[in-house]
Parts: sequence; structure tokens; C-alpha cells
Amino acid sequence: MYVCICHSVTDKAIKKAVKQGHDTLEAIQQELKVGTCCGRCRGHACEVIEETLSPETSLFNLNLMQGAFA
Repeated sequence: MYVCICHSVTDKAIKKAVKQGHDTLEAIQQELKVGTCCGRCRGHACEVIEETLSPETSLFNLNLMQGAFA
């Protein structure tokens, strides 16, 4: 899914960059230019970075786990 329309950056591209060591929004911005134009995507980009860094504690995965055990 596209995260940054201005620079055509997908969530997959962000995840790949995080796995290559670009683990902050600033590093991702330098690598992919995400969030450097209109800025509307910064929040979502941060969510993707967080998910990639700690998938077991991301809000999305916690909600899935809670549903599985309910």
C-alpha cells in the first residue's frame, strides 16, 4: 500500500529500508524522501517503522492477538 503519494513510497519500501538499518523517521526520510513534501504521511510512516522494528508489540498485532484469545 502507498504510504507517501508525493514520492510513491510503499509500506514495503519502508519495511525494507528499516530492515537495512534505517530505523528512524529521519533516516527513512533521507533514504526514501517519505514525508518530505506535504507531510501528511509522516504518522503512517512512523507506524510502519514501529511495526517493523517490534512486530510483537505493535498496536495492530496486539489487537489481532487479543481477538485470537477472546
